[in-house]
Amino acid sequence: MIVQEGTLRVGDFFVAGTTWGRVRSLFDDLGKPIKEAPPATPVEVVGFAELPPAGTKLVVVEEEKTATVVAERRKERERERALREAGNRVVSLEELLAPEEGKVKELHLVLKADYQGSLEALERAISQLGDERVKINVVFRGVGNISEADVMLASASSGVVIGFNVKLPNEVAKVAKQEGVEVRLYRIIYDVVEDMKRAIQGLIEPRKVEEVIGRAEVRALFKVPRVGIVAGCYVLEGKIDRNAFVRVLRRGEVLQEKARIASLKRFKDDVREVAQGYECGIALEGFEGFAEGDVLEAYVVKEER
Repeated sequence: MIVQEGTLRVGDFFVAGTTWGRVRSLFDDLGKPIKEAPPATPVEVVGFAELPPAGTKLVVVEEEKTATVVAERRKERERERALREAGNRVVSLEELLAPEEGKVKELHLVLKADYQGSLEALERAISQLGDERVKINVVFRGVGNISEADVMLASASSGVVIGFNVKLPNEVAKVAKQEGVEVRLYRIIYDVVEDMKRAIQGLIEPRKVEEVIGRAEVRALFKVPRVGIVAGCYVLEGKIDRNAFVRVLRRGEVLQEKARIASLKRFKDDVREVAQGYECGIALEGFEGFAEGDVLEAYVVKEER
């Protein structure tokens, strides 16, 4: 950002559009840390609760409470505006499979992406897909992982949440399921465009959907002859199934995306599954880089229309 008036200092609370934050650190245009930035200074700011769109004005306030209240009120007004624009007649992707003759329908979308540039490219690609039968309306767009607020907005407007290179936290996924909100996650813009085209044309194919069935934490490591490294785990929730895929997470980052279970044991016995609250030994095909504290996320892939 560029400071226009006053001086921005480390420790300042601020409001920027519908988000807020506290300046944790400042860096000049050479990447060097600085304590304050006077007018006309280009500066990188660390400390946003969420990333605002490019062009947003940042205003410093006196205390944290003021920042949070102002940001929340602005966010609420943005949601109300989006709902008013969404109107009453909305459809999901599945409803597009049987369009009514001669009637224009609206598909309302909540878009979330990893970066502002990705978000703009995604919105631009999607906005070009509407035709005489279907009008695409983006009711909300934002940067960052999908939140409960995104799901509730989609629920209120009978919309669909599209996520690009972002995560759907487990607790948010549960809310989406309760609210009956469809959340679609993508990593390639081409896939988003093709999915939307098929939906608009009424030709959508059965799609593969991930369902997380359990999570286990690595508590110890063992080297077993003819097997390799085995992770001694404690099942935190759900169950670990022998036929499931496993995603290895370390402090929230994905180390291994789609590994098969080579061995699943309770003590010395091979088992088909291990339930929550029990310990087990897990070996994966093609991956041995475990560390204590890693989380193994077991999931299955299903097809649904």
